[in-house]
Amino acid sequence: MKLSGVGVWDGWLRYGDPQEVAQAAAELESLGYSALWIPDTGGPVFDAVRNLLAATNEIVVATGILNLWMHEPQAAAAAHAELTQTYGQRFLMGIGVSHAPIVDKAEAGRYQKPLAATASFLDGLDQAQPTVPAESRVLAALGPKMLELARRRTAGVHPYLVTPEHTRIAREALGEGPLVLPEQTVVLAGSRPEARQIGTGWLKGYFGLPNYTNNLLRLGFSQEDIDTISDRVFDAMIAWGDEGAIQARIAEHRAAGADHVTIQVLTAEGVADPREQWRRLAPALV
Repeated sequence: MKLSGVGVWDGWLRYGDPQEVAQAAAELESLGYSALWIPDTGGPVFDAVRNLLAATNEIVVATGILNLWMHEPQAAAAAHAELTQTYGQRFLMGIGVSHAPIVDKAEAGRYQKPLAATASFLDGLDQAQPTVPAESRVLAALGPKMLELARRRTAGVHPYLVTPEHTRIAREALGEGPLVLPEQTVVLAGSRPEARQIGTGWLKGYFGLPNYTNNLLRLGFSQEDIDTISDRVFDAMIAWGDEGAIQARIAEHRAAGADHVTIQVLTAEGVADPREQWRRLAPALV
C-alpha cells in the first residue's frame, strides 16, 4: 500500500454518530483527502472501520492506532481479512502499545516490555490464517528500537504527536521505501492566545504520558518546556495560524521524508466535529 497526500485523523470519525460520520467520510473523500485515521480506546473498532470503508470508494481507512492490549492477533487478522475481501486493499492496520497509565487502569501491571509485546503481536498476525501481511500494517513508533522493529516487520510508521525533526529521524531510521506517516495536530486561529486557548489543555493531557514526554526530551526539549507547555513546545507540537501556516508545516514534514501527513484539527470547546475546518483546509492541503 503506497499512501501519499494528506489525511484526516479524528476521534469523532470513530465515536461520532455512524450516519453522520459516514456522510463526513464521503465528503472528505470528495475533498481530496487520501486517508481517514481513527483511534482505538475501546469498543468495536472494526465496526467503525467498516462504516468508513462502506461510505467511501477509494480512500484508505487506517487505525491510528489499534491498541494491541485490547485485541487478540487472530481476531484482528480475521477482521482485516473480512474488510479487505469486501472493500479491497484500503484498510491499513496501524498498531501500537498505547500507554502504561491507560493500559494499567484496566489491569494493574499489565503494561510491561512494550517492544516485546509489539513483536509478539506481530508474530500472532504472521501466524494467523489468513495473515495480516507486512505491507498492510504500520507501527506507532517513536523511539529507536520501535522504529527498527517497524523497519524489519511492517510497511512503516505512524508516529503521533511529533515534529518534522522526528519525521527526519524516522526516515533516516527506516531508509528509503518504508512509509513514514506522521500525525500533525493543527489549530486554525488568528492569534497565539486563541490557539493556546484551544490547544494548551489538550497538550497537557498528553504530557502526562511518558511515551510522549520521553520523545520530547530525546528531541531536545527541556523538562521545563514540558512542565510549563512553553511557547517553544506548543509551536512544535501544534501547527497554528491560517491555511498557509498549516500548509507550511505539512511541507516541513514532507521535506523531512514523510510520505503522507494526517492532520488532527482541534476545535473550540463545544464544537463536536471539525467539518467546517476540514473544508476550509482542503484547497490548501490537497
